[in-house]
Amino acid sequence: MKLIYPLNVKNEFVFNSSARDFTVEEIPLYEFTGEGEHLVLKVRKKEMTTWEMLDAISNHIGLRRRDIGYAGLKDKYAMTIQYISLPAKLEEKLGTFSHENIKILETTRHNNKIRVGHLKGNRFNIRLKKVLGVQKDKLDSVLKWIKANGVPNYFGHQRFGNNGDNWIDGKKLIEGTLKMRDRKTREFLMGSYQSYLYNQWLCKRMELSLLLEKFSEEETEQVLKLPKGSLKGTKEQPNFFKLLEGDLMMHYPYGRLFEVEALAKEAERFETKDIAPTGLIPGNKTKRAAGAARLFEAQFDEEMKLHGARRYAWIQVTEIKKNYIEEKAHYELSFTLPKGSYATNVLDVLRGENAF
Repeated sequence: MKLIYPLNVKNEFVFNSSARDFTVEEIPLYEFTGEGEHLVLKVRKKEMTTWEMLDAISNHIGLRRRDIGYAGLKDKYAMTIQYISLPAKLEEKLGTFSHENIKILETTRHNNKIRVGHLKGNRFNIRLKKVLGVQKDKLDSVLKWIKANGVPNYFGHQRFGNNGDNWIDGKKLIEGTLKMRDRKTREFLMGSYQSYLYNQWLCKRMELSLLLEKFSEEETEQVLKLPKGSLKGTKEQPNFFKLLEGDLMMHYPYGRLFEVEALAKEAERFETKDIAPTGLIPGNKTKRAAGAARLFEAQFDEEMKLHGARRYAWIQVTEIKKNYIEEKAHYELSFTLPKGSYATNVLDVLRGENAF
């Protein structure tokens, strides 16, 4: 699966997804109250999945894994800091907990269990290596563009397995040509096919935006075989990602879904980062785009007995900090992304070539 990125640059650097060079820290959705029947743990882990970390803790305290609350799943090959919750009555049993890859940094009380999605976002710290000579200036330049414009919100390669192709089994499961007993694996694979279709749609919209940088609206309509007039009012928009009539937007970074009607007005609001376009994760019980936007979406909208959703197609990268260590040729970078977004999107825009 080739992904399309906005800038025609090529930067060379080395990035190792390891605890030494990659850290992720959750930003909770709310402050913890300091009282209540739930105990919130701030946990640091490395070289293990969130599931493995939860298993280690649940086995020690004698609690079913499903009774531990968590907000999101974190990378295995990174140093990650995340928040989990469990019944406060088990606090004493935690006193004897010890694990070489897990450290409990803080504990506090709270009124309710942490639920999936109870996240504002994640803060990433990344070390790029072998950044030599002019590469440093090129990275600075691309980061400046990212800060001003944002990045496409693709699903990262973690969704697609080591070979990037587990969506194929997901497709077979949805079509009924493959059977699988394990519910969790089955759901993950089908979800990866939904993610694949969304990524394909986003690639098509990125292609549209790149064509409009070089060609007129009429010429782009001909290249993409679109009805005449369907791209009216797109080229003049200030954003790289061009909005279409009928696009479904959401207030950013969270909020209500609504349809684009006044194209120029919504493009201005998009530029001020007040709203952002959304893409379809195909399935039931979710709204579809209309008009010109639907012409693109319909190509990747397959019927399936799964819940669908809308996902921000374009996200902002905030709190960007950088530090270049010349003698080591290290480029240290930190930034914040909204929940559900992947640091690989930022790295791939910086690299300037297709991810996989």
